[in-house]
Amino acid sequence: MKESLFKSRLLGVFLFVAFILSVAFAEEKTDKVDKLFARWDSTVSPGAALAIVKDGKIIYKRGYGMANLEHNIPITTTSVFRIGSSSKQFTAASIAILAREEKISLDDDIRKYIPEMPEYQRLITVRNLVHHTSGIRDYTSLLSLAGYMPDADCPTIEETIEILARQKNLNFPPGEEYSYSNSGYFLLSVVVERASGKTLNEFAQERIFKPLGMKNTHFHYDHTMTVKNRAAGYSPTKKGFRINMSNWNHVGDGAIFTTVEDLFLWDQAFYNNKLGKELTELIQTTGVLNSGKELDYAFGLRISDYRGLKTVGHGGSWVGFRSAMIRFPEQRFSVVCLANLSTINPSSLCQKVADIYLADQFKEEPVKKPKRKVTPITLPKKELEDKAGNYHDENSRMWVTVSVEDDKLKINIWGQSLILSPVSKTSFQALDAPFDVSLDFEPEVKGKALKAKLTMRGREGINLVKAPKVAPLTPARLKEYAGEYYSDELMTTYRLVVEEGVLAFKHRNAPKDPLKAMGPDKFIVGRMNIDFLRNKRNKITGFNLGVGRINLDFIRK
Repeated sequence: MKESLFKSRLLGVFLFVAFILSVAFAEEKTDKVDKLFARWDSTVSPGAALAIVKDGKIIYKRGYGMANLEHNIPITTTSVFRIGSSSKQFTAASIAILAREEKISLDDDIRKYIPEMPEYQRLITVRNLVHHTSGIRDYTSLLSLAGYMPDADCPTIEETIEILARQKNLNFPPGEEYSYSNSGYFLLSVVVERASGKTLNEFAQERIFKPLGMKNTHFHYDHTMTVKNRAAGYSPTKKGFRINMSNWNHVGDGAIFTTVEDLFLWDQAFYNNKLGKELTELIQTTGVLNSGKELDYAFGLRISDYRGLKTVGHGGSWVGFRSAMIRFPEQRFSVVCLANLSTINPSSLCQKVADIYLADQFKEEPVKKPKRKVTPITLPKKELEDKAGNYHDENSRMWVTVSVEDDKLKINIWGQSLILSPVSKTSFQALDAPFDVSLDFEPEVKGKALKAKLTMRGREGINLVKAPKVAPLTPARLKEYAGEYYSDELMTTYRLVVEEGVLAFKHRNAPKDPLKAMGPDKFIVGRMNIDFLRNKRNKITGFNLGVGRINLDFIRK
């Protein structure tokens, strides 16, 4: 009996020691996690809420920083955040429910539900909207170009549908390409409403949020609506922080308000199939292009991998709020991070948390940015000046300015100026830039324009051709461009004026900087390209405005 008692006590000691070690090990991990968020963990900074999930339980949750700086309210795990594009998975789930119940078909023409949309050469299906393969122009950019401001205006749903319906062209034929589109998911919210007879919020409350117990989650249709425990969104300024807000009442592409604890309930639905196994599988089905190429984008979720492990997740960004949720389904491990500061990167933070907890399960080492081992050389000023000028890419209509200042070559891309250091006679790199930028010049050919290849963030190079020098435009020459120009696709007029010897836009949301001449009848300002159009009598009749993949014609009044 003494021997049995001894063994029992010994087992108790072993269990106690094991428990102490497990607690210490867990605390070691949470300490590392807290250090990731330490810079925002104060009473004078916005921050983030975090939930770490393992095997169906939240193993660590915390708030860092302040939900509201004006009222000294700290962030907790019940703080309600706007989650931006992370909302798309709930819109897509609503569409999936309707499709499963045969209330709609994923292959339906969207004009069945939204007849206001124009009939393009190829039909656009509901499936195209789900997988971002519709080619429809982004409504947020169109509204901005039309003069609407997120924090000052409240465009109606009808106005937004109308501006989309007035677009004469798509960015590409449906199904040919993948291009992330807020318009697609905004239109999906309209499909849900018209197919079900309920608003997207009413439908999601009835079919998703309430069944899962997500009591603090809703689609925010009304910007004047009060929300308990709501966190305010912020962006940094030189003097501290400014409040970021939006009066836009659009849903579908965004506008979910929720908490990390509610998102835990959503995360678990993928394991317990509380909404149905078929639905869970459909939501995680990725799209396919017309070519047969499989995408990594499913129903508002990106199916990818991180360090060799499968992941399911999505991120979001809107008016000071940032969000991310990443699930490692095979490890039954998830991380949810919701932030109310525009400079926080929740996606990166979620991965770093996973690095701590899944360190012994990853199949690949973390990607490390290679150290630049290049040594800059010195080139004669004449060789630098020969490379200065304006460069153009016809495919993207991108303009780049290369100049020489203080015996250094500089490149201006979309209003950002970077110093280029020569690493050879023809190759230059922005060694101090926040991201990789290199410019490689081709050998000069007499009588032909100098060519160069621009590479940013390691992506495929952009082929640039040096444009002829532009003589300074006199006020009299600039006056030729002044006037009013109308776009029927935006239903708005842009006014161009000459003031203090420069040409500038007078329009809401238009860049405040003057237009810069890059070539004959070609100008840039900010991210805009403006190409003026002339008739046979050489009179200016309008201009084409290019922003990204959006190209709009303006007719002179």
